[in-house]
Amino acid sequence: MKKISVLTAFIYKEEDMYIAECLQVGTVSQGKTIEEALENLKEATELYIEEFPIATDIHPIIITFEVSTKGEDKTAKV
Repeated sequence: MKKISVLTAFIYKEEDMYIAECLQVGTVSQGKTIEEALENLKEATELYIEEFPIATDIHPIIITFEVSTKGEDKTAKV
């Protein structure tokens, strides 16, 4: 019987393609749509896990944070 693992995907647009990355495993794929990128990532991740099984369930903590960047502050009032 196959075990189902719930993994996390990080998806972003780069030029005209969507890039999808599996945070726990490190697999990456792409597609012209979000759905296509996610489906391609799922296939790539399943193939990866066949070769390198996940030993335990991984539960990531996803946190956003801010960093300072050089450039004009667009929110400053004049």
